Amino acid sequence: MTSRERLTTTLAGKIPDHVPVSPDTSNMIPARLTGKPFWDIYLYQNPPQWKAYIDCVKYFGFDSLMDGYASIRFEELGEIDHEWTEAIIAENESQIITRLYKKALSVTQWHDYVTVYYRDNPPTWLTPDKIGLSQEPSSFKPITGRLEWPEGEALLRLVKQEMGEHGLVGVQCGTSNLVGYDAGVFEYYDNPDVFYDMRDKLLISCEARFNKLMSLDVKPDFIATGASGSLVFQTPMMFRELSLPIVKKMAELCKEAGIPSHVHSCGPQAGLVKILAEETDLTVIDPLELPPHGDCNLRELKALYGSKIVLKGNLHTIGIMLRGTPQTVIDACKKAIDDGADGGGFILSTGDQCGRDTPDENLFAMIETAKTYGRY
Repeated sequence: MTSRERLTTTLAGKIPDHVPVSPDTSNMIPARLTGKPFWDIYLYQNPPQWKAYIDCVKYFGFDSLMDGYASIRFEELGEIDHEWTEAIIAENESQIITRLYKKALSVTQWHDYVTVYYRDNPPTWLTPDKIGLSQEPSSFKPITGRLEWPEGEALLRLVKQEMGEHGLVGVQCGTSNLVGYDAGVFEYYDNPDVFYDMRDKLLISCEARFNKLMSLDVKPDFIATGASGSLVFQTPMMFRELSLPIVKKMAELCKEAGIPSHVHSCGPQAGLVKILAEETDLTVIDPLELPPHGDCNLRELKALYGSKIVLKGNLHTIGIMLRGTPQTVIDACKKAIDDGADGGGFILSTGDQCGRDTPDENLFAMIETAKTYGRY
């Protein structure tokens, strides 16, 4: 089977030739493999993250479930921002700092946050005072040399052409997390109606986006409707009230359209698996992280929910992938396959995003073990 066939077979509840293997290498490893400063990827789009990721997939030879790394946006849905412009406000040998601004009645209005692009790490978003900058830049310069890429369906077509038979391309539509920061918890309890209104508006906009995606000649292979840390700042009760209606609706629409749905949500996830397996039509969930990052026991989740949802996980990204030896990785892969692969419905993967310095030989060991030990 090709990677595309193997994943399609697994997501359909059937048995592939061997356990699919799809380590989470979303951005740091792909950026490292380019040999370029990371700001080339994130700021100058040379290459963009999705292209670096697909090149990484081809280099290692794994089965890619690419969950939304290409930003597919549509002008008619108001998803392309023409109001704000990004400018460089400071730079040195190790970082480039940018900030968004817009003009209103000849007055320059600056965004509350700056973006720090690093030479050897992904960018971060901070308030200016956190890095000793004034609230209003004394000078700035335009960004030149940034490569332009298509938008909308044209970009989706290009990404799918680049991916080919190496895997499946997902597009983001929906979210599993409406409270993703500590201050948001206080805001929710002080003004819950604001979040209910946000939920209701998102339900409408996500359904419109889904319908747009399904109207395209070139459609996504699956819909990604997750978000990081769904049970970090949201309690299970908050998740049920705010985010579950969105995930449930997206999974329902996907089932009706005959397309898989996917939730990625790092952090504690055992309770999330239970809710989504028992109460939605969701197809696949990851990364099922082990303690201390998460709270998942793969064997237990397989026994409880393996007949209802495809499980994708869950090698530890630090203890196993980053700091382990190839033999450590092989042993962990065999355990995960023993725990999760019986009867199908399992994709061998890692916890949330392998670190930048994860040894290549560990990833190759993981992939080879799935191909040999993971045969059905």
